Amino acid sequence: MQRRSFLAALGAAPFGLTLTDVMAATPDPWAAGFAAARAQTPWLAGYQGVGADMPTRALKVGGVFPPALRGAFYRNGPARHEIGGMRYHHLFDGDGMIQRYDISDQGVTHRGVFVRTDKFIADTTAGRPLRATFGTANPEMEPVASPDSINVANTSLVMHGDEMLALWEGGSATRVDPDSLRTLGVQTWRDDYKGMPFSAHPKVEPDGTLWNFGVSSAAGLLTVYCVGADGALKRVESIKVPDVAMVHDFAVTQRHLVFLLPPFVYDVERSHAGMSFLDSHVWRPELGMRVLVLDKDDVTRMRWLALPAGFVFHLGNAWSSPDGQEIHLDYIRSDDASVVTTSLRELMRGQIRPSPGARLTQVQLNLRTGRAEQFSTDHVAEFPKIDTRRTAQRHRALFMVAHTAPSSDGGPQALHAFDTIMRVDIDSGQTEQYRFGHRTLVEEHVFVPASASAREGEGWLIGTVFDVDAGCTKLTAFDAQHVAAGPIATASLNGVAPLGLHGLFRAA
Repeated sequence: MQRRSFLAALGAAPFGLTLTDVMAATPDPWAAGFAAARAQTPWLAGYQGVGADMPTRALKVGGVFPPALRGAFYRNGPARHEIGGMRYHHLFDGDGMIQRYDISDQGVTHRGVFVRTDKFIADTTAGRPLRATFGTANPEMEPVASPDSINVANTSLVMHGDEMLALWEGGSATRVDPDSLRTLGVQTWRDDYKGMPFSAHPKVEPDGTLWNFGVSSAAGLLTVYCVGADGALKRVESIKVPDVAMVHDFAVTQRHLVFLLPPFVYDVERSHAGMSFLDSHVWRPELGMRVLVLDKDDVTRMRWLALPAGFVFHLGNAWSSPDGQEIHLDYIRSDDASVVTTSLRELMRGQIRPSPGARLTQVQLNLRTGRAEQFSTDHVAEFPKIDTRRTAQRHRALFMVAHTAPSSDGGPQALHAFDTIMRVDIDSGQTEQYRFGHRTLVEEHVFVPASASAREGEGWLIGTVFDVDAGCTKLTAFDAQHVAAGPIATASLNGVAPLGLHGLFRAA
């Protein structure tokens, strides 16, 4: 029933069709604008995109990757930003590519393979953008047949129940072979939920239980999934949410699921007018940042709390008091949604439109009194990561990429790109950081424990950076307890890989 109402609402919300042959023959101003800016701005190479899979290549290694990092590091992100001379209008529109870095005693290799979604195949066959996207609306684009007809599988990855899933906000998870990177097809958890959104930030608890959600904007539904450690669905349920917002991430405690709903809400009338999915959202600060707390045992038991208006992509972790009535969480807060509505859109034509820096923010929720309080730090940061063995439990170590360079040089830092790896002690507030410099764009780094019995935060950080002056992407590894000492090992690609979003490490 929920799936039928979702599909009916989706069908009533056109995204548009592709370019006609006449339009395709006309030079695309976005592609031309990006090309002109790229010629003058070397760091835009990270957003150029690629048109084909990237073959296996050996990297130049410096230092020594520790034994705990023997295995594969994966990245997912939008990588095909142009098709047939037409450039997408938003960073989040590009087709997903999984990049795999293999680390062994013989060295480090890299390869990248596009996820062969239905959309990727259809657009490739047509030689132009045939299907709808998150931020590009075109009156000639094909009507949406189903959520998975526009699935780009470009946001993150999860390994669960011996399967790798490539994730995107608006549709099914896509099964991928972790060794060959071959696309295996969409994951259907239950027939009546086929094609329902399965979001990009599932949380896996220490016992292996996976929680996730999906937002069906046109239908006003929030769907909650609970998947066992063996990969089998335990339960799924959808609930109605008023003024449904753009929600990218959430948090879990031992008793609850916690959602921060920014006042960036879906307006079906804008969608009916032919606007893109992104532009079908409106900023309504009078709503504030609504906090929705669901009981894990019965997700229909909802509690609402309120924080000041703000925007959020990512949360770090959450934990609760022994009685479950006080919840603590950390998230990255922006004053508004301009990073997604403006900065990441204009970037696709090579224009710099800075947005307010997002800051690490700590929240306390009191379910007894209904009171919510928050404190924002001075750390301009993103992509918060924890030692995932502490998911839903009290944690101290939080790892982030941070922005510490001045924004006056007109370079990538003017966009609040990130130049620093930072470790924060949540209890004391103390930080330790390593700054690469303003000519390096730092991507998400994930934590890998030194061993199964290692203490919290004892292990390694692994991730990627784009060294603009060297003109190459580098895989970097840090001792997570001595971040300020800098990378203990690097592996340099002969060229630039597309800048991505999220990743994971899989031990050999």
